[in-house]
Amino acid sequence: MILYNVTVSIDNQVADEWLQWMKSVHIPEVMGTGYFLGNQICRVMEDEDTGGTTYAVQYTCRSVEDLLEYQRDHSPALQQKVNDRYAGQYAAFRTMLEVVGVNVERNEQE
Repeated sequence: MILYNVTVSIDNQVADEWLQWMKSVHIPEVMGTGYFLGNQICRVMEDEDTGGTTYAVQYTCRSVEDLLEYQRDHSPALQQKVNDRYAGQYAAFRTMLEVVGVNVERNEQE
């Protein structure tokens, strides 16, 4: 399984609006391409005073080939929509990760 991680630092003045737009518009559009099995958004918790809030938006897909096809055929137009809306208010970088193990432990306290 492949994890496509998009790390975004968004200006604090638009961070709440950006997060809502990501959840209601952008992520559904990305998922609508059919290349991804799931997604999640994580807020980076380190206290760094940069004037922005940093998020990791993560998508899972079956294969590198699927991700490369998505990046070739769909990503440029979707990224342009983000840039048209938030130009100059964010910085982003993308990382392709291979999932080599998953271990979820539950600690049940009653």
